[in-house]
Amino acid sequence: MLFDFNTFVQELRENPEKKEIVSKYEKVFGEIWWGIKEQLRYTEYLKDFKPVKYLIPDELENDFDRDLLQQLVLWSFSSDYELKEQKESDPELFIAVKSGEQSVVKKVSELRSFQIQRLYEIYVEEQLNLHVLKAEDENEKNAIEQERKMRLKRRQAILETMWIAKEAQETKKEQEKNLDDLMWKL
Repeated sequence: MLFDFNTFVQELRENPEKKEIVSKYEKVFGEIWWGIKEQLRYTEYLKDFKPVKYLIPDELENDFDRDLLQQLVLWSFSSDYELKEQKESDPELFIAVKSGEQSVVKKVSELRSFQIQRLYEIYVEEQLNLHVLKAEDENEKNAIEQERKMRLKRRQAILETMWIAKEAQETKKEQEKNLDDLMWKL
């Protein structure tokens, strides 16, 4: 796997510029020693984002947890995303990463392994910081909770729209087949 959560946390601990992130988190929530899916951030929120299959680079098919990456993207307050249906394949996941006034949009299917690795790092670090903010400041906690609720609602709307479009496409195919069958019978 490209991303190892525990190794990344250890790297943060050893990085003079980043060690405070882990230190603050552990001061509030206790030592980080389980995998990412056992962490409060995941069990409290990320698990609510049910992933859908999407295009990934062929050469990385077994190199990363596509569901976890999607959940991290959907949860991130520093990114936006879009799932675009493709005619003959899984949807394309677009990620727009914002930094100040700049925004960069990428297709996950075109990313290289080091870029995917970096996304994991950015999103996990963001999660750690947001959880500390929630614990330290009641106003921040309320703002974060409201943003989370909005993101869950948006996600549900996207999935419903995708499902409706897929159903319409399948109905159209079936109707065309039935019409062809009728034409042959005449």
